Formats: sequence, C-alpha cells, structure tokens
Amino acid sequence: MDRILIIEDDKSIARLEKDYLEINGYEVVIETTGDITKIIPMLEGISLVILDLMLPNGDGIEICKRIQSLKDIPIIIVSAKNQDMDIVLGLGVGADDYLTKPFSTNELIARVKAQLRRYSKMKMNPNATFEDSNIVIRDFTINEMTKTFTLSGNLLELTPKEFEIILLLSRHRGRVFSKEEIYERVWKYDSLGDAFTVTVHVKRIREKIDSLSPNTPLIETVWGVGYKII
Repeated sequence: MDRILIIEDDKSIARLEKDYLEINGYEVVIETTGDITKIIPMLEGISLVILDLMLPNGDGIEICKRIQSLKDIPIIIVSAKNQDMDIVLGLGVGADDYLTKPFSTNELIARVKAQLRRYSKMKMNPNATFEDSNIVIRDFTINEMTKTFTLSGNLLELTPKEFEIILLLSRHRGRVFSKEEIYERVWKYDSLGDAFTVTVHVKRIREKIDSLSPNTPLIETVWGVGYKII
C-alpha cells in the first residue's frame, strides 16, 4: 500500500484530503506545522508528498527542495497561491505537479494516481542495460534508461517532468505537439491540467540549456499550435 504524507496547516483541508485518499486505498500521515525537523523522519516509507506552500513554521518552497535532496519521490503542491509566478516557482524547484485551492477531490486523486503510476514505471526495470538507449540530436544526448540529458557531454539537471517532455518530443523529432497533448502524455491524465503547466516546464528547460550554452536552441515554438524538436 502506498503511503502519502500531507504537509498542510489547515486541518480541515488535511482531513478532507486524508479521507478521500484512504477511501482510494492509500495510507496517509499528516504534518501540520511545516517544521522540517519533524518532516524528515516522516519521509521513511513515504511514496508521495502533498505539500502546502504557506506553513506556520516552514517555507513550502524550501521544504520541497529539502525533500527532493533526500528522497526520490513525487511532490504535488496544493496551494492557495495561484499567481503565475507562484506556479513557476513551485514547478521550478522540482515539484512534479501544482494544484490550486479550491480544488476537486477527484482531481487530486487523479493526480496522485498518475504520479505514483509514473514513478512506479520508472523503477520497474532497474537491471535493464543501457545499450542503444540514446537519442542523439546534434550536441544533445537523451538517454531513456538512465534518465539523463546532456549537452556536449555536460549533464543538465532536469526534473522528471522536464525530462519526459524532452523524451516525448525527441522520440518524434519534427512533429508538433500541442500543449494539451504534451500534458496528457506526460502527466498521464486527461482534461485536468492547463497549457500553462507545459509552458512553465518548457521555459525551464530552455533556461537550463541557455545557462550552459547560450543560443543553442532545441525546442521550437510553433505559434498557435505547440512545440517541436528542431
């Protein structure tokens, strides 16, 4: 049984999330203060974290970073902070998804299931060989098995979602994918997200490439349609 940690100071919201997750077969624990010294021991055996950003004794963004540095698990931010820059920041520090309050409990459950399913697939075949798993596009190398993305031999650190976007577009080089199609294929559920989530991730990928090698384009925007690998 997957075990989920909810970090949320609003006890009524935490209780609602817990009830619906337990109905769907998950074990749930709650931390309401945002105290990182309490959170770290609670990560043992946790499969996914649902994280609020505004906490009485901690900064949600810093907590997200700390969890990412300690454990390879998906993090879903659930926050009342719904400005574009809040979402950009949350996704930019490594959160796998961002859901704004108020939210549908069915949507939350769908996103939890999608994240757990994706992480499970990533870990299903740890003994596979890495031969012939490279996709090479000019100076870029994408290795599907090791989940690495390099530019001229230099490793670029991508979040899981950023890597999956690169992998999807690279497998179909030259084909234009709409933002909605990218969302459905990468996040693995339909009609729950919006195009802005994809826009944020593509922007972050471009910034990371540009920080290592300016003026080295990879993803092209086809205005009014979507994105493709050039």
